[in-house]
Amino acid sequence: MEAGRILKKGFRKKKSYQKKGAIDLVTEWDFKFQETVISKLKIHFPDSDFLVEESGIERRVSPYCWVLDPLDGTTNFVHGFPFFCISLALTFEYSPLLGIVYNPEREETYWALRGKGAFYNGRPIRVSSMTRVSQGLLATGFPYNIRKTHQSVLKRFERVIIRAQGIRRAGSAAMDLCLVARGVLEGFWESYLKPWDTAAGVLIVEEAGGQVSDFSGHPFHIHKKQILATNGLIHQEMIEILQSRKRLG
Repeated sequence: MEAGRILKKGFRKKKSYQKKGAIDLVTEWDFKFQETVISKLKIHFPDSDFLVEESGIERRVSPYCWVLDPLDGTTNFVHGFPFFCISLALTFEYSPLLGIVYNPEREETYWALRGKGAFYNGRPIRVSSMTRVSQGLLATGFPYNIRKTHQSVLKRFERVIIRAQGIRRAGSAAMDLCLVARGVLEGFWESYLKPWDTAAGVLIVEEAGGQVSDFSGHPFHIHKKQILATNGLIHQEMIEILQSRKRLG
């Protein structure tokens, strides 16, 4: 909550930013939030590893690792679009045990603990009961290397958009995963994400009764380059669509 107040304050101010890539941004608020969270975690968990988007990994030879994205949705944040969040997970040998996703601007908190369920602002949540992609509202994202990978990304997008009821592209993978868990979205897929984008959200989806894999249906882990998260009921259909080699009309 304390770190969220920092981001909320920053959201209302004029923002300076740097480019990490052609379309990948980082702001001073990424670093301010990161310092706040990591300094407090180190007080209570001095022996844990830390994997943070803006500073890489700090190893202490521990099977426990805190995985932090201080600002998921930086481009939204810079442009004043209120779809951004803080994503924090605790993993044990790369398997998430605890996941927290917090949007301070909308005052939305999602969290899950392995084996204990998933929650939104203190209330239990569950994935939707839609059984077909044609009934579903889906989400996706475009990777930062889209200028090099656009052909495969757009081919998958085209295959899904002609089958789904609707697709949204809001710009925060962690928030998209939480909306799958809450039953607002039926599914989410994206490629070339990083562990800090998915570690918390994946656990929240699974604890809400959803299913997560790569595009081929193989088990997902946070270092994989593809993620498909659904309510479970449309999962196999989504795999078939994403893997289809049929020519588009």
